Amino acid sequence: MTIHYLESAGDPRVSDYTQLTDVHLRKLREPAEGMYIAESSRVLRRALAAGHSPRSFFLAEKWLDDLQDVLGEYPDVPAFIGSAALLEEITGFHLHRGAMAAMQRPAPVPLPELLADARRVAVLEDIVDHTNVGAIFRSAAALDVDAVLISPRCGDPLYRRSVRVSMGTVFQVPWTRLESWPGDLALLREKGFTVAALELTPDAVNINELAERNPDRLALVLGTEGAGMSAATLAAVDLAVRIPMRAGVDSLNVASASAVAFWELRPRL
Repeated sequence: MTIHYLESAGDPRVSDYTQLTDVHLRKLREPAEGMYIAESSRVLRRALAAGHSPRSFFLAEKWLDDLQDVLGEYPDVPAFIGSAALLEEITGFHLHRGAMAAMQRPAPVPLPELLADARRVAVLEDIVDHTNVGAIFRSAAALDVDAVLISPRCGDPLYRRSVRVSMGTVFQVPWTRLESWPGDLALLREKGFTVAALELTPDAVNINELAERNPDRLALVLGTEGAGMSAATLAAVDLAVRIPMRAGVDSLNVASASAVAFWELRPRL
């Protein structure tokens, strides 16, 4: 194992972990540098199990025993060890979830390859809250969604909060960022997908009606928090669907709605 004990928060070798609480900075920096942060022992183990490559490990000494097997498997990858106070000074918050790893960001999956055998696809339009992004991925992994497509302005599924909320399931569901929005929805139609928007519109059909049709290939578009789906996207889909509400409630949080919709629209044999 290659273990380094840290003595200073200014150590340049741990620059991957600096200012982790600055969301704007990290959103720009991590994709540009081809990396992301896996936070907690469970999440970094899932990242490694998915075949992602570590750049380094970052942990308090008390977690060494818990990660002995991981560090032994990657003897050439440096592990940086420091006191709780020093690690907090570097990252900007108290590290209490075991450990972190700076991981190499995997290469994007080409869209045609991602769609080749998919029957159910989720499409996220401009969902910027990383908690919602992570929660949607967790539901997608659990409820038979084969792939997730995200619009150019959507939050990063590999931002550490997304990864943490998803419990690492962002590594299980293939995903890619679209380049042309909403133009790329046309490619879904070309591949035989029915494209449905989960949106409250005057002509939206109840979700159970679409479930009864059981389309062989279905892409479900989820709109951004607050403003909802753009007019251009609504014009590009085949239909809108809604989840019937009771007791005067008009809608669900997008992450909660996604779980309901994924289950109701799962493919039936």
